[in-house]
Amino acid sequence: MNRKELFKHIQNKKSFLCVGLDTDLSKIPVHLLKEKDPVFEFNKQIIDHTIDYAVAYKPNIAFYEALGPKGWESLQKTLEYIPKDIFTISDAKRGDIGNTSKLYAKAFFEAMNFDSITVAPYMGRDSVLPFLDFENKWVILLALTSNEGSEDFQLIQSNKGEFLFESVLRKSAEWGNPDNLMYVVGATRGENIAKVRALVPDNFFLVPGVGAQGGSLEEVAKYGMNDHCGLLVNSSRGIIYAGKDLDFGKQAERESRILRDEMEKLLEKYL
Repeated sequence: MNRKELFKHIQNKKSFLCVGLDTDLSKIPVHLLKEKDPVFEFNKQIIDHTIDYAVAYKPNIAFYEALGPKGWESLQKTLEYIPKDIFTISDAKRGDIGNTSKLYAKAFFEAMNFDSITVAPYMGRDSVLPFLDFENKWVILLALTSNEGSEDFQLIQSNKGEFLFESVLRKSAEWGNPDNLMYVVGATRGENIAKVRALVPDNFFLVPGVGAQGGSLEEVAKYGMNDHCGLLVNSSRGIIYAGKDLDFGKQAERESRILRDEMEKLLEKYL
């Protein structure tokens, strides 16, 4: 999926919602544990109830890897179930020396056919460039994350007063372009989102941290939106675990609709 197609999808649905499929067997409704593949059954019902509001789905790969071969089977079935016009994100946070990154890229882009993958930039360009060699596939580079420990490194300042995350943005922008490179930018960072947008004005951001983590959707749009929206705002726990009983799908639908309705207003306001 290219950038124009993604923006058109956002316009059609009046939404820039990404639903995170962080599917945990200890948190899904108990009645699903009787199913042959409870993870896939849970994902299937979440997708069925949120598909009218979501433009992207983001499986967090750790939740599937932890289950061994069965988890990979559940992930593959989930991918095959997601409609083809929906953007898919492998939240795998890969990044290693060149040959290894190339194989990671082949795994997620060719074998599993994800549209995108999250990548850690710490090892530099030769760990990221192999992911950028695939046509109509995207790297989503960790830039300014919303976790507490992000301050350990990302907010270190150079003797010129530049934060490390700003250095990462400047350098990585030389490797890709707005048609194949996105950035993870946490919603809880407030005005720092504006600093990121100033450095990479045309790139899409994947924004976690809205909802359960306390980020403000209004602030994300105010500081991060550009003329083609440029945002995919992720909600995981706030949607998929909104309900714990037989009607969990309907509860997920309700939460998705609430977010979409707010997003529709923000698109009208800032575009």
